[in-house]
Amino acid sequence: MTDLNQPAMRPADPRFSSGPCKKHPGWNFNSLSNALLGRSHRSAPGKARLAMAIEETRAMLGVPDDYRIGIVPASDTGAMEMALWSLLGARPVDVLAWESFGKGWANDITSQLKLTDVRLLEAAYGELPELGAVRKDADVVFTWNGTTSGVRVPDANWISDTRLGLSICDATSAVFAQELDWPKLDVVTYSWQKVLGGEAAHGMLILSPRAVARLQSYTPPWPLPKIFRLTKNGKLIEGIFKGATINTPSMLAVEDYLDALKWASRHGGLPAMIARADSNLEIVSDWVASSDWADFLCANPALRSNTGVCLKITHPAIIALSAEAQADFAKSLSKRLESEGVALDIGAYRDAPPGLRIWCGSTIEADDVMALMPWLDWAFDKTKATAGL
Repeated sequence: MTDLNQPAMRPADPRFSSGPCKKHPGWNFNSLSNALLGRSHRSAPGKARLAMAIEETRAMLGVPDDYRIGIVPASDTGAMEMALWSLLGARPVDVLAWESFGKGWANDITSQLKLTDVRLLEAAYGELPELGAVRKDADVVFTWNGTTSGVRVPDANWISDTRLGLSICDATSAVFAQELDWPKLDVVTYSWQKVLGGEAAHGMLILSPRAVARLQSYTPPWPLPKIFRLTKNGKLIEGIFKGATINTPSMLAVEDYLDALKWASRHGGLPAMIARADSNLEIVSDWVASSDWADFLCANPALRSNTGVCLKITHPAIIALSAEAQADFAKSLSKRLESEGVALDIGAYRDAPPGLRIWCGSTIEADDVMALMPWLDWAFDKTKATAGL
């Protein structure tokens, strides 16, 4: 009979949510004591804090000096929509979609912008589209790391150095945990609440000189709301990329982002952040190798995410169930872990295949991932026994 005794060790912190993600180790509210509260973000100190966030980002990520970095509203979604609405329409578009957010960008491009010269290069959850099929003369829109599928691009070698179009990359669950090939990328977006565990609602928009040239030479045929406008009279609004934000930012959230950047810098910078996420993925990989009921949603180890790690249930008794029953079982499994206080918010994304999604980004401690693994086995056995399977 299966041993249903609970594991002796518990994760010290059960927060494995894929967004908003866990704060960095050692975080507390005192970290925000220097927040510029009750002051205008357009004051000299306010602009200085925003400019600091931009320059610390550049230094940490190694963003080239001639790329612009701006703080924009509405998280990664806002940054991506600004890019799509401001830049697309000048060339054909290839959209890569292998998870829900890529499919969402494709829908916006065809249904909202109503562009017609668009190719959707699609793959099922757990796989990648044929990257080599991207047209050199087209703009390409893609996610670097599929947050809801656990699949990432292995590199950017498939993007031509002599491309005519722009490469527009949603990197929100990759940046600070994976190396980005900046010369291959013309637009990069991300949000603060992912790998470094910052607060939500603000996005980052990074533009190459090629993207800036497009903005200054092309006017889209549709009206742009004020919150999307990056140019005025055919010129880039440079202030956006120096700390003069389009709308009012939360200076509390800005301070939190600065604190996260300082933590990352103190602990080895980008290489150390990548190593932390890689180490967490390795722990899960070792557990999967010995599991008789779970596997990675992504079969190819070279394509597996080291942040949003997605697992599927492979036990014969479960996969013999109907699709609805499989989804119910996976939900019961994640709820059991949550009720025990050992893993919060690790159910698969609503559009993804049934399973688990464990955030393994840089703020997650390896000891917590290690402690969680036996609990996955316990929760599976308990849920299966309860269901009479």
